[in-house]
Amino acid sequence: MANNGTQRDGPVPISEEAVLEVSGMDSVPEMGIVEQLWETDPIPKAELRDSVFDAVETLDFDAVPDGGEVAVGAGSRGIANLPTIVSGVVDALDDRGYEPFVFPAMGSHGGATAEGQREMLEALGVTEARIGCEIRATMDTVVIGKTPVRDVEVHADANAAAADAIIPVNRVKPHTDFQGDVESGLSKMLVIGMGKQRGAKAAHDWAADWSFREMLPEIARLHVENLPIAGGIAIVEDEHDDTALIEGVPPSGFLDREAELLELAYERLPTIPFDELDVLVVDRMGKDVSGAGMDTNVIGRIVYGFEPDPPKPDITRIFVRGLTPASHGNGSGLGSADFVHADLFEELNWGDTLVNVLTASTPRAARIPPAVETDRSGLIASLSTVGVSALEAPRVVRIRDTMRLDRIAASAPLVEEARERDDLRVVEEPTPVEFEDGQFADDVLETGDH
Repeated sequence: MANNGTQRDGPVPISEEAVLEVSGMDSVPEMGIVEQLWETDPIPKAELRDSVFDAVETLDFDAVPDGGEVAVGAGSRGIANLPTIVSGVVDALDDRGYEPFVFPAMGSHGGATAEGQREMLEALGVTEARIGCEIRATMDTVVIGKTPVRDVEVHADANAAAADAIIPVNRVKPHTDFQGDVESGLSKMLVIGMGKQRGAKAAHDWAADWSFREMLPEIARLHVENLPIAGGIAIVEDEHDDTALIEGVPPSGFLDREAELLELAYERLPTIPFDELDVLVVDRMGKDVSGAGMDTNVIGRIVYGFEPDPPKPDITRIFVRGLTPASHGNGSGLGSADFVHADLFEELNWGDTLVNVLTASTPRAARIPPAVETDRSGLIASLSTVGVSALEAPRVVRIRDTMRLDRIAASAPLVEEARERDDLRVVEEPTPVEFEDGQFADDVLETGDH
């Protein structure tokens, strides 16, 4: 292992020849293309900036001195239009005469280093040149208080805590580790993201005994009471991962209003349109896709060991082909897969991955599945372990990632089901899967991007 934690070789992959010989299989099901039909009304891109200005306008800046510094928190998720939204907040603050700066609010991501977190923001398009202000990245924190019963120290980014006002910018959505009135959003960004590695580690350690659903609201209240939070910019996305809502939320509404927005986010959460699958092929996982690499609400598997798996979907085998570039090698969530392509290990940074799973108390998230040489061998290895009866009419789906689910590849039994449903449309009939040297020869899912 290199000094920076990057490992280029990874486990020795199982050869395609060995997979075919041991499995006794040499063919895969024909696959068609199915699209999900969603009624959405995203904010037009030309109107995003005005929507951001309107959201900032609703916040109360009476306590902020003229020319005061305002810390704008941005995280590591792949939020649609994130650079536009963050730069809009910065411009709106600048127009009011304040001095905004952006700080990474992402817990331990980026290897728990200031430079690593700055690089993650840049990978998402949030650069100083793009947003028009300074990015101040640090892992230093200050303790702003302790919880009343358990006496847990509450940490906050030192740069943000020193500002005259703080505005977190985050998407409200279902969390991947638990369910509660408040899950992933503004409150979590305060507790986990702005808490940096120390705060995130303390929160995850205590969550095992305390539960996230109880802990997040209590610690978020301490942030609101003890820090100059002017409010937050909440984002809700639709099924296509387009921006559906941008709203300014006052500090008093971080819990109540966020709970209401979470209900909307659940309604808009894209999922796989079939509850039972034999095999799911995921083209890429990553931290910009989900904190768990793959959204647990989509795959039905939770790597955080203190909460039960969702009741659906029920997926027997998951084969993951790669890692997103914006993950910067962080492969947390790898343990949710049953098989992975060997190429994924070429992209992994084990050091960053280990920091993340230790901070999040999720060691199973870094468990290493068997690696295969090719896409064909990964699919056949998965199919060969689902049971005899399942192979009579295998239910197989291929997706790009767990955020982009409008267009999926599906095996013939699922295509037939899709014909009978009003929420699905068959785009392409099942045909043999084409391979080149064992790898998928097509990009059928790329054209479905929004």
